[in-house]
Amino acid sequence: MKITINVDCTPEEARKVLGLPDLEPFHKVVLEEMEKRLAKGIQAEDLEALYKLWIPMAGTGWEQLQKMFWTAARGKAQDNKEKS
Repeated sequence: MKITINVDCTPEEARKVLGLPDLEPFHKVVLEEMEKRLAKGIQAEDLEALYKLWIPMAGTGWEQLQKMFWTAARGKAQDNKEKS
């Protein structure tokens, strides 16, 4: 037996019903702090650090991933030729 219940409510209502904390005030504080820091100006070094933090495969990681894909593609192509 399978029972499906659909509840139509806003995220705020769902948080209240489930007893989850409201993080909106914290979210506002974090966004305000980010805006202050951006308003002060970001140096190129800061952007590079953020890039590396947010995208862990930056730089050589992408090259390694690309090599892995090409190696796999070549191996598949060889397998297809051998089967023909």
